[in-house]
Amino acid sequence: MTITQPDLSVFETVESEVRSYCRGWPTVFDRAHGSRMYDEDGHEYLDFFAGAGSLNYGHNNPVLKRALIDYLERDGVTHGLDMSTTAKRAFLESFQNWILRPRDLPYKVMFPGPTGTNAVEAALKLARKVKGREAIVSFTNAFHGMSLGSLAVTGNAFKRAGAGIPLVHGTPMPFDNYFDGQVPDFLWFERLLEDQGSGLNKPAAVIVETVQGEGGINVARPEWLRALSELCARQDMLLIVDDIQMGCGRTGAFFSFEESGITPDIVTVSKSISGYGLPMALTLFKPELDIWEPGEHNGTFRGNNPAFVTATAALEAYWADGSAMEKQTRSRGEQIEQALIAITEENLADVREYRGRGLVWGMEFHDKDRAGRIARRAFELGLLIETSGPESEVVKLLPALTITPDELDEGLTTLARAVRETA
Repeated sequence: MTITQPDLSVFETVESEVRSYCRGWPTVFDRAHGSRMYDEDGHEYLDFFAGAGSLNYGHNNPVLKRALIDYLERDGVTHGLDMSTTAKRAFLESFQNWILRPRDLPYKVMFPGPTGTNAVEAALKLARKVKGREAIVSFTNAFHGMSLGSLAVTGNAFKRAGAGIPLVHGTPMPFDNYFDGQVPDFLWFERLLEDQGSGLNKPAAVIVETVQGEGGINVARPEWLRALSELCARQDMLLIVDDIQMGCGRTGAFFSFEESGITPDIVTVSKSISGYGLPMALTLFKPELDIWEPGEHNGTFRGNNPAFVTATAALEAYWADGSAMEKQTRSRGEQIEQALIAITEENLADVREYRGRGLVWGMEFHDKDRAGRIARRAFELGLLIETSGPESEVVKLLPALTITPDELDEGLTTLARAVRETA
């Protein structure tokens, strides 16, 4: 693909240096549909990024777009704080009927604000309020957001350093297989909890991702998650599952923890819950934890009614019929796995490992700089992929759940070429 030099001057002179994704994809995007994006010069890109997991149903999904346009054209409420609206009622009824009840999940639904990190902040605040304790345990290589409370339970040193102040009341523990199977699960954690001289304050809660997306596509085993849930119950700690990137069907089931059979006390959801890339977040929790006073946690934009509309349309289109979407995602995931096996066999000297679930996969390289080179070459070839991991050493695949098998094969072929050409 021949790419002319785009005019990036206004971004470089006016926009802050904090911008990041645009540096890896130096073009000006203009429109998008399904799994494809187009820049202002008409160049086409296959999207294996999906808005960092915010576009599970693709760009401008026609079913969701129609529902949104119809709502706006009839002057539906766009801003409602936490007022009762028809759009919110429709979402709550759909979420209860198609997601919570079929899974026997008793959760209350809180709208904490439009971002994932706000959902995490609300979860941490509620856990501390319920238990009357300050300490929160998180895990190595975790990522939970960029606000101060979320950063305190995030592992990445670069992101933590941006806080500018000490990050307190968070204690990291080893994630599943952190010691390559050499240490029994939770040995260190349980020893600290039981030793009055350990220096670990009794935690209010433990927060965990079932698959660490930003941390390098580290997949927790179901048995590890079950053991963690049992440990929390024994030690009177709440279990928070951060499902912001891995929820809404990304790993197959609607919630990523379903495979393990656990029922977390609190769950955070954002990114693809709106279905359309509109800001929206939920904090879900067991009814007995709902001890909030009215207005004790609020925000001007927690009632994003257009997002309620597209979220309801997404639930009806993709989740009301039971397990069809889950089966499709697992099938597409097997397609990716077979392609990664082939790439690994061709590049045995440098591929350290591939791993994933559903439609989130990562490929780690011994040469930690290679993932970045692969992502840059893929962009030149018309494929949008990102990297993850503490040193950006993992190529991260995050296509839309609605991607077709042919599109998936096209992207995986391009990925194989990018790997080959960066050897």
